Amino acid sequence: MGSNEEWEVENGMFIDSSDEPRLIKTAHNLSSSSLRKKSDRIMRLNISPPLLLSRVLINLQEVILGTKICFLFVAIPLAIVAQYHSFGRPWIFALSLLGLAPLAERVSFLAEQIAYYTGPTVGGLLNATCGNATELIIAIFTLRQRKIVVLKYSLLGSILSNLLLVLGSSLFIGGLANLSKEQKFNRNQADVNVLLLLLGVLCHALPLLSLYSEETAGTTTPANSILLLSRVSSIVLLVAYFGYLLFQLLTHQQLFDSGEEGDEYRENEKAAIGFWSAFIWLVGMTAVIALLSEFVVDTIEDASISWGIPISFLSTILLPIVGNAAEHASAVIFGYKNKLDIALGVTLGSATQISIFVVPLCVIIAWIMHIKMDLSLSLLETSCFAISVLITAFTLQDGSSHYLKGGVLLLAYMIIAASFLIFPSATDEVNLIGSGLESSVGFSAA
Repeated sequence: MGSNEEWEVENGMFIDSSDEPRLIKTAHNLSSSSLRKKSDRIMRLNISPPLLLSRVLINLQEVILGTKICFLFVAIPLAIVAQYHSFGRPWIFALSLLGLAPLAERVSFLAEQIAYYTGPTVGGLLNATCGNATELIIAIFTLRQRKIVVLKYSLLGSILSNLLLVLGSSLFIGGLANLSKEQKFNRNQADVNVLLLLLGVLCHALPLLSLYSEETAGTTTPANSILLLSRVSSIVLLVAYFGYLLFQLLTHQQLFDSGEEGDEYRENEKAAIGFWSAFIWLVGMTAVIALLSEFVVDTIEDASISWGIPISFLSTILLPIVGNAAEHASAVIFGYKNKLDIALGVTLGSATQISIFVVPLCVIIAWIMHIKMDLSLSLLETSCFAISVLITAFTLQDGSSHYLKGGVLLLAYMIIAASFLIFPSATDEVNLIGSGLESSVGFSAA
């Protein structure tokens, strides 16, 4: 291959080849495509290919300016300046949270670019892993600071927002936009995800059920027993996740392949940037995500006290909505375009991965770090999780949709959000009492 051809390969200007590996068009691969801008080739025409400056500009164009939410990148330097010049800590929290939104979407894009060079199986695995990179990084920093309650809230909130808010918005907007069309989707993929979500519900409910059964019998369950059960359940959930990957990427990939439905969202079947460029960008953006995640974890309690909003609400409702805004927006766009299979793949796939991969992995990481994190949730949290999965399952049981189904999911999410706002957790009460703001924000320790 000549030097000019090598430059074209590095910068995504490929010559067609029938034996080149292509990605399986799953919903996760397509989740950021609807927010992607078409490449402007003016830069490529005005600058001669051998120049390093040309490569840098093209990479900046594809990675930074290649998304419709690129304006949110401004929040990243503002958050860093706010942190190192001791601005108000609630401002640091808000700016860091906004900065995470485009980063999460761009990490998915860069993982997709690398996947073009690694083949469909490895590429699918990479996309599945990087799809929850933001949640994992935030979780690790939360574990380091021993804020287990905040971590549990944020992971639960990610599941609830995907199942009720995002899926509900997709079905509601899609139903209104397609009143004259029959909205159908493939139930097979939805059934697999709901089945795995129910397994996650079981693993979270068992510690709570054991506590209540022992209280009824007049005895007490040792904390070590619940911790041991949680660790065993986490190992089982990780086994289920690897089985899910095997099922999705190898044995039954036809159930998850979006096929021709995703063609209009794939402007170019080839990579936009080269392998090493994508890899370097991915490492750099992961480092920035880690920095902003540390800011978010450090300042969430200060934001809670300053704004008079419970940590449980910030962690369960606000953090997942803003942190995954790009993926949520793409799912709604797919619903509007009547591409329900893709919308369901994005929402249910994300919820499933968090439930059976991110959550148990956090328990195992905490175990390695000698931190006692279990799967036990309060009665309110466990009920919200279980009922949300059941409502979603009943919503999708007949393989069809309309705006009323989406509306019910949205209303359910509003009720759950109100419950976390009205009933603060014990952590919220301790923080409010310690700060002297208990009476001013209207919460009591009753």
